[in-house]
Amino acid sequence: MQNYQLVLASTSPFRQQLLKKLDIPFIAAQPNCDETPQTNELPEALVQRLAEQKARSCVVKTPSLVVGSDQVCVIDGQIVGKPHTKQKAIEQLMSQSGKAITFYTGLALYNSETQKSQVTLDTFTVHFRQLNQKMVERYVEKEMPLNCAGSFKSEGLGIALFDKLEGDDPNTLVGLPLIKLIQLLENESFTVL
Repeated sequence: MQNYQLVLASTSPFRQQLLKKLDIPFIAAQPNCDETPQTNELPEALVQRLAEQKARSCVVKTPSLVVGSDQVCVIDGQIVGKPHTKQKAIEQLMSQSGKAITFYTGLALYNSETQKSQVTLDTFTVHFRQLNQKMVERYVEKEMPLNCAGSFKSEGLGIALFDKLEGDDPNTLVGLPLIKLIQLLENESFTVL
């Protein structure tokens, strides 16, 4: 029953690229929600709440299934944001040297007709190699991961920073767990294949 428009509640080119892998038509919409964490909110709860808020915040005019996603990177128990500057990217990467860091990605699918949401969580762990200052500076200069949580792009040269990756879906690390999304869509009788 493909009588729904698919909407991605994100202007992220990375998430749009991922959704294109499913080869189904969709439109992207700008979500409108406050992303400030609540007091003592755990990362897992934060990303699920924001994924749903993003999906519900998009104004749609036709029956739609709206996909919302939110992701945080956690290092040593602390949420780490996007670096925005070369210096902060270098500092983030050096602090991750030899460590395992976790990415939590919340995923929501909102049905605008029934006004019901499905919300799920996916985790992905990245094990970093021992890095030195020169490697990190060279990496940041080549790939400029200034708008990426954790200061790397796993789908690019960032792969050279890792010893091991752990998770069910490599797309989760980029910000949109496609395996879980397919399941949520199928729950709405929206088939990908």
